[in-house]
Amino acid sequence: MLTAGLKENQIRENSNQKVHPQPMEDPISQNEESVEALISKIFTNISSLKSAYIQLQAAHTPYDPDKIQAADKLVIEELRHLSELKHSYRENNPKDTSVSPQDSRLAAEIQEQQNLLKTYEVMVKKFQSQIQTKDSELLELQLQIQEANQKKLRLEKKLKQRGLLMKESEDLEEENGFFSMELTPNLFSSTVEAAYKAIHDFSKPLINLMKAAGWDLDAAANSIQSNVIYTKRAHKKYAFESHICQRMFSGFGDENFSVRHDGITVAREGFFHQFLALRAMDPLDLLSQNPDSIFGKFCRSKYLLVIHPKMESSFFGNLDQRNYVMGGGHPRTPFYQAFLKLAKSIWLLHRLAFAFEPKATVFQVESGSEFSEVYMDSVVKDVAISEDEERPGVGFMVMPGFKIGGTVIQCKVYLSGAKCSG
Repeated sequence: MLTAGLKENQIRENSNQKVHPQPMEDPISQNEESVEALISKIFTNISSLKSAYIQLQAAHTPYDPDKIQAADKLVIEELRHLSELKHSYRENNPKDTSVSPQDSRLAAEIQEQQNLLKTYEVMVKKFQSQIQTKDSELLELQLQIQEANQKKLRLEKKLKQRGLLMKESEDLEEENGFFSMELTPNLFSSTVEAAYKAIHDFSKPLINLMKAAGWDLDAAANSIQSNVIYTKRAHKKYAFESHICQRMFSGFGDENFSVRHDGITVAREGFFHQFLALRAMDPLDLLSQNPDSIFGKFCRSKYLLVIHPKMESSFFGNLDQRNYVMGGGHPRTPFYQAFLKLAKSIWLLHRLAFAFEPKATVFQVESGSEFSEVYMDSVVKDVAISEDEERPGVGFMVMPGFKIGGTVIQCKVYLSGAKCSG
């Protein structure tokens, strides 16, 4: 009984004792703090990702491969951080599903890796396309540089041939066959022949356009040169050549070729230098650089003088090209480029004429004049001129002649009613 009483007393004493519980962490509060920290990290990661992407965009303008590579690494690094945050959250907050946690987590990781792979593929394709574009641009620039160098070498060779570049050494000049061009009557004579050839060449497309437009060529030739007996109907082409010459050589005796130009007076040597410089250049290239030069003004004025508005309208159906020229331009049409070759040849002849001391002068002969073998040259080479018969008269002058001191360069004439030896 004593033992039973002791047990009762112990139970009573234990019941009267106070219990002091130990402090424990609230699992809900702890979870909220971890979620807030995760969200903060996500925002920080997104900001970094945005910054890296901006750097990637900036590296493309201007294009900098090193900066692009560095920015690309930053973007990939921030994506990797974002993926790590996602893995961390899933590990600390597993979801209760009917599917095993391992299978759910594995499926999510596979989906995430697939999404990342797609992102990388898009970026790789984009960079590959940009690299190919830059490679193409680089190749094109290399070809342009190579072409420019070739043009430079050709131009230097031409300039050396014409005495425009200073001789580095006489031995080098002789070795390469480069000789300075000398101002001689023979040079002027060959330039005259080149000018007449340019007139002849330009008359061909002009006559063809007249034919295509339905012009009466016989009537047109008679309106230019009347009362002329042509040996052959085909000889009427010389009437059109004379029409071109009359207008192209108008003002030849003036130092500026009757072109208004506020420029410095050119010395005699300067005329020869201009001749040499222009001789080696394409006229359209020169006019592209300086369309309002004295040569550019000469080309415009002569085009408007040679090509009548009615003629141009019948050729092209409008006056667009004429208006463009009147506005100060030089069109890149085939017809105008053909005219520029003619204009260049006449301008070269003018520059060369004024390079002589005294300058070369131009002379003309009138229709009906008696033929002189000293001052005239028949454009028809097989004309039969007999001493026993009356000498044929000049039907019309095709191209004027020139005098350089005591040297005479014959004018070109068409003889009316002459007989051909063939």
